[in-house]
Amino acid sequence: MNDQIESTRWERLSFALLHVWVLGVCFVVIGAFLVQFVGRELPCPLCLLQRMAMLLAAMGPMFIIHRAMSVDSRPAADFSTGFGMSILASVLGLAISGRQTLLHILPGDPGYGGAVFGLHLYTWAFIVFIVVILVSGLTLWAGSMMVVGTRRGRPAAWSRITGWVLGVVIAGNVASALFESG
Repeated sequence: MNDQIESTRWERLSFALLHVWVLGVCFVVIGAFLVQFVGRELPCPLCLLQRMAMLLAAMGPMFIIHRAMSVDSRPAADFSTGFGMSILASVLGLAISGRQTLLHILPGDPGYGGAVFGLHLYTWAFIVFIVVILVSGLTLWAGSMMVVGTRRGRPAAWSRITGWVLGVVIAGNVASALFESG
């Protein structure tokens, strides 16, 4: 009985952390939007690609959230698939942000755009992608405890809100890229 209660606690914690993950990545991209619109700094093509990779990395946990409420949910397989998606998207983003960081690594190069807390946004993106890869790997490693399980029925309000926030940020990113690049 205690094992089942402990398992349920881990499932709830894991489910909540998936929401925090998705919203955290959304807030990073929203921060980039603030720099773009308030700071009036247009993102370069590599910055746009990094934003897309971040949003793809957030779609992995959102996939797990969505599948947990599905009738044909397979918790362990969905868990692995979602975090695999995040790792692949983060490796892509890491390569893009690493390339941009290396473009501006020469002494005397001012970099592209202003700095936030002493680092340029592409350097912050590099750090975010490393963190996403590490957290995804640790979560997969602890997978037997962290698998979400199934949650039949209509999604809870916070799952719907998380999905809407991700959708709005994706739509904003698409609109911003279209208006900037044509």
